[in-house]
Amino acid sequence: MQVRVEEVSSLTRRMEVVLPPETVAGELDAAYDKLKGEVNLRGFRKGKVPRKVLEKNYGPKVEHETADRLVQESYFDALEKAGLDAVVHPEIRDHRFENDGSFFYQAEIDVRPDFTLGEYKGVEVEQPELVVSDEDVDAELEKLRQEMAPLRNVTDRAIAAGDLAVIDFTAYDQGEEMKHVGGRDFSVDVGSGHIGPEFEDNLLGLKAGEESTFKVDFPANFGNMLLAGKSIEFAVQVKEVKERVLPELDDEFAKDVDADLATLDELRLHIREKRRQEMEEARRGDLVDRVMKVILENHDFEVPPRLVAHEIDSMIKELETNLENQGLSLEAAGINRESLVEQYKEGAEKRVRGDFILKKIAEQEEIKVADEDISKGFQRIADRYNMPVE
Repeated sequence: MQVRVEEVSSLTRRMEVVLPPETVAGELDAAYDKLKGEVNLRGFRKGKVPRKVLEKNYGPKVEHETADRLVQESYFDALEKAGLDAVVHPEIRDHRFENDGSFFYQAEIDVRPDFTLGEYKGVEVEQPELVVSDEDVDAELEKLRQEMAPLRNVTDRAIAAGDLAVIDFTAYDQGEEMKHVGGRDFSVDVGSGHIGPEFEDNLLGLKAGEESTFKVDFPANFGNMLLAGKSIEFAVQVKEVKERVLPELDDEFAKDVDADLATLDELRLHIREKRRQEMEEARRGDLVDRVMKVILENHDFEVPPRLVAHEIDSMIKELETNLENQGLSLEAAGINRESLVEQYKEGAEKRVRGDFILKKIAEQEEIKVADEDISKGFQRIADRYNMPVE
């Protein structure tokens, strides 16, 4: 095998590989021998079709499959021979069977950037104090009251904050009905902010049986991409208004929340501990982000463009999956793929750069993943989903 490397850019190499005739002939012979035992051609017994007849009928297909196999089987050996540290799948730009029986292919490869580690030890960041206040506990108790309260229909008054409104609604964008926005018998927890105050506030004062039209200007960062940054007109019909009958905050309420709890004070302690654990987990994630931000500021080096493109593609696929779960596509959500590529580029570069930095730190500090670390990782996942590790 002959290997030649050409530098295309600081992080891109073009590797040309030539496989000798004897290697190529062996692969072609094996492919035709396999094909001979599989095909049925009129005038020939199975397994007795001459090679020249097979070449005439199946030559392009055999050569295409053999070419793929030759590349796959030789690529990593060629990388090792060339001394290249590739970081992403190659782009095979050209491959062909030569007249002398050899096989040639060209692979464009992105390589690991060579950089010097900047400051990463002794990095200082602010860590917010972890405090679960009485107000936090009270708010969680009120949330539980809202969730556990039975509902009763209201016919003698209009919708107020805290009510559940059952509505039919249609949305219009510049006069055109939005097929993916709207619904029948749709429940809105008025005042919760789940749908957004921009919409919910317009329901206040309406009674069961009444209709209304109103326009909502959604902010650019609104959670629903179909509505973000748009001025949408809604046509709404209120079908039912339901109010919550809030339970008393007493020991019986605590037992209804959790049969293992006997008193309201025990429920308060349970809420406080659960909230503390949630805040601790959120703080840990926030701390990692803050440290990584400082470390990234201490390192500025070029990252492989194909690896960045791969990261952007992963980010877009994640968005597509989330949209599919809502029965939508990028097109239906009015999202332009090219604009997403530009939007995600900076974040993707930071992810890739951060990954290279962490790997280099791990190498320098000789950090290894032990079996114990993996077991702890499984346990964290099990705890999160309240399931046994098995």
